[in-house]
Formats: sequence, structure tokens, C-alpha cells
Amino acid sequence: MRLLPLLLYIAMTVYALADVVQQPSDHPQHLPKAAWILIILLVPWVGAGAWILLKLLGGPTQHPMPPAPIAPDDDPAYQVWLNEQQRRRRPGGE
Repeated sequence: MRLLPLLLYIAMTVYALADVVQQPSDHPQHLPKAAWILIILLVPWVGAGAWILLKLLGGPTQHPMPPAPIAPDDDPAYQVWLNEQQRRRRPGGE
């Protein structure tokens, strides 16, 4: 039973560190990555807890997914170009 808090602390710290390192931004949650790493390592429980809490609350690092690429035939500009090409290939199309 005395080992459980230690295991929980290690798990939280490892998770928080891995999550900080994998963030795409240089300044996740308004601080540089290096600062978050130091906070997580030097302030037991609080650093990892703060990172996890800010992550769960959906802080400013929640970036929307980029739009999925559309197929060429779904692109209106491509449709115009394609129609123009077909018109030019027809006899007497010009």
C-alpha cells in the first residue's frame, strides 16, 4: 500500500513529460517546453498535476484538425478547368 503513491507519481510524471515533449508548439500552455519539463521534474505532484489538469481543461494547445484533403473532382476550380479542357477538345469547341 505504501508503494501505490510512488507508482502513481511516477506514472503521472512519465505521462506528463511524454505529453509535453510530443506537443507540436514550442510554447504549450503559455510556457516553453523546457519550463514545463523543469516544473514537472522539480515540483513533485504539482507540476505533473498542473500539466494534466490544463490538458484536460482544453487549454490553448487544442488545435483544430486541418481540413481533410478533397478529391480533385470535389474542387470547384478543378471542375471549371476540366470543363474548359473538355470544351477545347470537342470539334468546333473554340
